This record gives sequence, structure tokens and C-alpha cells, in this order.
Amino acid sequence: MNRCPATPLPRPRLLRHAAALCLAALAGAAVHAQVREFPATALRGVLQVTMPPVVVLDGKADRLSPGARIRGPANELVLSASIAGAPLAVNYVREPNGLLHEIWLLAPAEAALKRPGAIRERNFVFESELERKAQDGQPAKRPRIRE
Repeated sequence: MNRCPATPLPRPRLLRHAAALCLAALAGAAVHAQVREFPATALRGVLQVTMPPVVVLDGKADRLSPGARIRGPANELVLSASIAGAPLAVNYVREPNGLLHEIWLLAPAEAALKRPGAIRERNFVFESELERKAQDGQPAKRPRIRE
């Protein structure tokens, strides 16, 4: 007894399935083109993974938390060893103990958007910084004080 029908699927049904697959693929491409939303507490920095969990963030040694998550530009999880050595623009959030917990690798469009960093800019210079710059060979300029 033959249980398989000898007639193929009707063409309209096949065309509907193909159209649904095409629409799903287009919707998925539109999701990847969007800019991601980051938490308000996220800061901007430059991350370089040296030897996980040790990293360099904005030129200073830092550590990843035990449960750290690194997300790529398409929001996929990225292993820290796979990005070792390359300085990358990132947004990051620290855990309460101060370790890096969530890191987002930025696409060029996301990196162009302004976001505060961990280093705050000042409108003054300490006397000790002037002396240090003079020792490093840079000209020591005293800030002008308006009277």
C-alpha cells in the first residue's frame, strides 16, 4: 500500500511559503540595521583584551567579571579571546564590585553618537600636572586667569 500521494504540492501553496520566507528574511535584515538602545548608566571607552579576564580600558588595566557578557555589533555574544589584541570602541557597565560586567562592541554608526566616558573633562589644571608635563618633555603652560 502506497501512503505517499503521487501528486505534488499545489503551486499556490508553495508560492505562499516562499513569499513568507522572503518577508521574514527582509524583516530580519531591518532589525540588524537599527541602532541598539543602551542603559543610561553605560559609559563609552576603548577596550583591548590582553589575556582574559585581564583587559585594558582607556589605557588602564582592568578586569572582566566572572559572568561578563561581550556583545558584538549584531548583538551576538562574543568570546573575549576572539577579540584579543585589537583596541575596540565599546559601551560598558560595571558590576557593584567595580569589574566590567556588560560590554557592547560598537558599530561605526553607534560609535559616532556621543556618550559620556569614565574620564571627566575639567576646565582647570593642577600644579602637579604642569610639573609632570614638564618632566615628560612637553612645554609647561600655566592656565591664564581672567581678572
